[in-house]
This record gives sequence, C-alpha cells and structure tokens, in this order.
Amino acid sequence: MSLSNGIVNPLVPQRADPWVHKTDDGTYYLIATAPEYDRIEIRKANTIADLGMVEPTVVWRKHETGVMGHHIWAPELHRIDGKWYIYFAAGDAENHWNIRIYALSNSSEDPTTGEWVEEGRIYTEQDSFSLDATTFEYKGKRYFIWTQNVGRGTSLLISEMESPTKLKGPEVVLTDPTYDWETRGYKVNEGPAILQKNGRVFLTYSASATDHNYCIGMLWLDENTDPMDSTAWNKSEKPVFYTSEKLRRYGPGHNSFTTSEDGEKDVMIYHARVYKDLVGNPLTDPNRHTRARVIEWDKNGFPDFRQDQGD
Repeated sequence: MSLSNGIVNPLVPQRADPWVHKTDDGTYYLIATAPEYDRIEIRKANTIADLGMVEPTVVWRKHETGVMGHHIWAPELHRIDGKWYIYFAAGDAENHWNIRIYALSNSSEDPTTGEWVEEGRIYTEQDSFSLDATTFEYKGKRYFIWTQNVGRGTSLLISEMESPTKLKGPEVVLTDPTYDWETRGYKVNEGPAILQKNGRVFLTYSASATDHNYCIGMLWLDENTDPMDSTAWNKSEKPVFYTSEKLRRYGPGHNSFTTSEDGEKDVMIYHARVYKDLVGNPLTDPNRHTRARVIEWDKNGFPDFRQDQGD
C-alpha cells in the first residue's frame, strides 16, 4: 500500500519495535529488533520511504557468554549533548530471561560510523525484568521511562536522569496493566514513546500479549505539570490503536514518532503482522513488520490515530 509521500508499507519486513530518529539536517535513522535477536543495526536515509530500501549497518552484536548474550530487544537511538546513545534490552547467554536495560555510546557525527562503546547496564532501584527504555527532555530536565516487572505484570516507570547512563531517582510508577485490553494473554504495559505537542506530553505504550491482542494505549500530561507526579498523568480508558481484521492489521504496537520530510506531518512508526494465526508463538514468528502512518490531530489537540483507516 503506497501513501502520497511515497511510503510503501510494510516499510521494512521482519523488523519489530521500530524507532526512527530524524536529525536537524533531515537525515532519518531507523533502528529495530532483528528477528534473530542477536544484533543491533541502523538504517540511514534521506526520506522515510528510503528507509525501506537501504541496507542496514550492523553496529553491535551480542556477547557469546554472560550479560548482553541473548534476547537483544527494542533498541532506541538518541542524540544527547552531541553524542549518540542506544538503549536496548538483553538477557544473559546462560539465562535468557534475565533481561535488563543496557546502553551503548558513540561520539561520531554519524551513528552508522565510528565506534560504539558499551556503557553497561542502566541500573534501577529494583533488580527485576526490565526493558523498552526511552528518554525525553521536558522543561530543561531529562527523563527516562522504561518497562519493569514490579509485581503487577510489567509497568511503566519514570525517573529523572543524572546522566545519559545513570538515573537520578526517585523512580515512579506511571501505569500498571489494569484494563481488560491491557491484560490479554499477559499483564503488559511496555514500549513507551513520547510525543510533545499542543502544550501536552503524550505517552503511547503497548499492552497485552504480542500476538493479535497487542495494542496501543496512551497517557498524557497537561502543560505545566510535573512528569514525576504520577497523578498528573491521564490514562485513556480504551486503546487508541489496535487490531483491524478488515485492514489486515494484527497486533499493532511498540511505536515511535517522527515527522515528514517537510516537518508538516507527524508520522507514527510501528510494527504489526498481516495475519492472525502465528507461525509458532509470538517470539518465534518473525513477521512483525515495520510500518509508517500519518497521524492527524483533533479539535482538542489530541492525536487521531485513524483506527479505521489503512496506512
């Protein structure tokens, strides 16, 4: 399916948890989970459409033993104070489900070149299953939002950052999976992504098992409120984007946001499958494809994900 701006979906086959970073000069970088869960790669292009046509550059591979040795998941690429950082989740080679958050850094202008340095683990107050980290700046402070099992399934937590690789604390739970659409298969809130517009901070996240039940929910923060105050965040009672059998869009989720080449349109980058019945289970079925779609804005200044329309 082709959009007027030349994007053909799926944009990149078999890439889940996609994250796109657009630089000030208009260069797009795409980073995502490879289905082999063994490496981190970056695609570079001058347009969103071209991200689907370029060859990726592998910038890091998993360890053969020890930490960062398995389940290399959901990398995100960020530019902070003139330096590139990749946040990603990884298990141990000998304990695949001992999944924690790690960071890499690179001082090059272009993240597909230069040397990526292992910065080690991003430590949180609780030592438990954690992944899907993102970061954003708001009113002069930088914050870290991530997914962690704190005893109620996986929840979203926030902390101010002391540095790009260290949390300042305190750590505050923003949302637990409580609604029916957040607890199908598993109790899941994960994959946070930030979009700041119209005086608000919007936080999308993914919920439920990573099959056709996967969907996107949303929190939002009104202007001049404190991101560290969990009561300041509002939560949608229903998902804002979810499976559509009519459109052959199954389990959409783990999105990021960017803008069109001219900066006029907000674009959501996400993954979904085109069928319901999986090959194996959600982790072994490789066909979560990276997709792109323009989102619109309603009269109240909220994003409209156009649930009933195709990409």
